[in-house]
Amino acid sequence: MARTKEVMTADKKADLAGPGISTYEEVDKILPKDYQAILPPLERMKALFAIKDYIEKHICKELNLTMVQVPLIVERESGINDMLDRDGSRTPIEFPCGLGLERRLNAQIVQAATKWKRPALAQFGCKAQEGICTDMRAVRKDYFLDHDHSSYVDQWDWERVMTHDQRNMKFLKDVVRKIWKVIRGAGKHAQELYPQLKTSKYPDIPEDLTFLHAEDILDMYPDLPRKQRETMTLQKYPAVFIIGVGYPLKDGYPHEMRAADYDDWITDTSKETGKPTRGLNGDILVWNPVTRRRHELTSMGIRVTKETLVEQLKMSKLMENLKLPYHQAIMNDRIPLSIGGGIGQSRTFMYLLRAAHLGEVTVSVWPKQLKDICVKHNIRVLE
Repeated sequence: MARTKEVMTADKKADLAGPGISTYEEVDKILPKDYQAILPPLERMKALFAIKDYIEKHICKELNLTMVQVPLIVERESGINDMLDRDGSRTPIEFPCGLGLERRLNAQIVQAATKWKRPALAQFGCKAQEGICTDMRAVRKDYFLDHDHSSYVDQWDWERVMTHDQRNMKFLKDVVRKIWKVIRGAGKHAQELYPQLKTSKYPDIPEDLTFLHAEDILDMYPDLPRKQRETMTLQKYPAVFIIGVGYPLKDGYPHEMRAADYDDWITDTSKETGKPTRGLNGDILVWNPVTRRRHELTSMGIRVTKETLVEQLKMSKLMENLKLPYHQAIMNDRIPLSIGGGIGQSRTFMYLLRAAHLGEVTVSVWPKQLKDICVKHNIRVLE
């Protein structure tokens, strides 16, 4: 039976605010039925830290980055915190701090260090082609907790100074290829240390990354909502970088919502692609053979200029944010042009260590309902 236009429109609207599963009945359905962890918990931790050391060393080498400290809390008035999706549905944890102050500080726990990193490039005196990498920790309280979403978030948040003539798709792709080389190299390193990770049960880590614009995927599957389009695409290409996330596509909907003030999702790239396209950002997604689902590893992009910042804020109806210190620093050229992103640590560990659940590679809080479902599927989460 053909799906109505109204149903397809509703599906697409519901699919904009980020990945996730909406019910635990659905989680129960999608978790693997034949799962057996390859490594026991302690060996998994050893392999995890081997991957962590490899990625931090090699990402810094490939992109000329230096590991630096990163904040866990920021002041609300700074505008530094990451709002994740510009619909305002995911808000940070706030609390007053500073005992003895006449007026205590309005502190927020970071949801990501995305906007902190760009001013940090100036703070650390980074020159063109130099940058920073962080071992970032955050809390996102407004996630549905499933097999690959946790309220506790760990990322390698990185940022690198770039020049204006590098603001193009070729440069973006060159950086993405280097990141994929490091992720795949970390997986091969883990397999050398723990040969049982290289098993005939699962296909090996893809060598090549396929680049597709969000418009390309929409052309391939015009009637499907975003997550289903990604799932179908990953059946053909098990590792992809989807370009152009945030600007409305030809069907009137963005591939996914993006905050208006860091990634540049509005720049016209039609001269580079030969068709109407926008955006200098994107996501690396892989097919996870354990969960048999789409699996996002990293979101990244070339950052806004002061001109594209204003355009994106206007489009998002957030022009009042221009008065915030972070935005003023961009408008007054006090911070450099940059490219940056966040690589999900636990997501990467989960993928490379053939785990079925984030809770096997990270310690967080999980509802009893989810833990009971995991036990049914022979998944033991860490607590």
